[in-house]
Formats: sequence, C-alpha cells, structure tokens
Amino acid sequence: MNRQFLSELDQIKSQILTMGGCVEQALDHAIQALIHRQSHGFQSVHEIEKKINTDHKLVDEACLNFLAKQGPKAKDLRLIMSVIKINTDLERMGDQCVNIAYTGRDYFSRTALGELRDLELMSILVRKMVKDSLDAFVREDEKLAREILLMDDEVDRLKGKVFKDFTAHIQKSPQDAESALDVILIARNLERLGDHATNIAEDVIFVASGKDVRHGGDQQ
Repeated sequence: MNRQFLSELDQIKSQILTMGGCVEQALDHAIQALIHRQSHGFQSVHEIEKKINTDHKLVDEACLNFLAKQGPKAKDLRLIMSVIKINTDLERMGDQCVNIAYTGRDYFSRTALGELRDLELMSILVRKMVKDSLDAFVREDEKLAREILLMDDEVDRLKGKVFKDFTAHIQKSPQDAESALDVILIARNLERLGDHATNIAEDVIFVASGKDVRHGGDQQ
C-alpha cells in the first residue's frame, strides 16, 4: 500500500471528522439557545450549517477521486462506500439542527410551556450518540457502534413520551396547541438526529466486520 493511498485515505477521514465536529457544534448551539431561551444563538446554527454543506460537497468529491484513482478493494472499499453514506447523514444532521433553530424561534414567539426537561434529556443523549458515532468511526470500534444502536431505543422512548405528554396538554389547554406542536416537532428533529447517528454506527460495524446490520439485521 503506497504512501499516496494512505495519505488520501487519511485526508478523507480528517474531512469527515471536521464535518462531524461542525454537526456537534450546531446541535449544541441549537439546544443551548432553546433551553436558555436565547434566540440569537440560533443564528450561529445557520452559519455552521453553511460550512457543513460546503464540506459535504468536498468529501463527496474526494471520495469519487479516490475511487477513480486508487481503486480500493475489500475493507478499504467498504470504508470509502461507508464514508459516502456517512457524509450524507452528517449533511442531513445539519439540516435537522437548522430545523430546530427555526422551530425554536417560533416557540419563543408563543406561550412558554415550562421546563423542557425531556427535550434536554433527548439532546444530551443525541449529542453523545453523535460524538460516539464519530469516535467509533475513527477507531473502527464495533463495540462502541453497537452501544449506539441501544442508545437510539432510549431516544425513541423519550420522543414517544414528549408526544404523549404534549398531545395530552393540547387536549387540556387547546390555546397552547401551537407551542405544544413546536415542542413535539423539535423532539421529532432530535429523534431524526439519533437515527442518523445510528446509521453511522451501522456503517462502522460494516467497515469493521463486513456485517450489514441495517433493517433489523444481526445486532447481537
């Protein structure tokens, strides 16, 4: 394996990590702005998302060039194919962060519904999933990747609780319907972020072991 091959592969990994770091930052800014009711914090989410979009195109271009010039095989080919999918997941995660920013602004213009404890718990878990999925990618850590799959179940449970609680609130206090629907939508965005982190974890398992655990595949 020549130095050029390894250098280009390392560069692609580095680009993905930079992009992933931006996603972590965007998510943190969006949630902190929401929890602390600081609407100006949402603006930075849009600025970070622009960089994510730029990185998205750069990573795709780097992967296509690598495939054309280097002709990777076996595990290296699995890695590049997975990077292409991870790249797409990260770009969509940036979109979800922007969605939270938009909905957060709407929520601030309406009646506040008290502490959003379950949303905060979801955000803490989702941020960990994002960070761990990138760590698992760097280390090709199948064990950590499988732990992320389990974390997603808890995110889904919390989303279900938010939906149930705020649907009940709408029935009890219809005048708060728009505020409650904003909270439900933000929970949905967080759930989708968790789903994308899960996709990355599944790709890590594929790279490390060659096993495809998507769509209910073996997750033992």
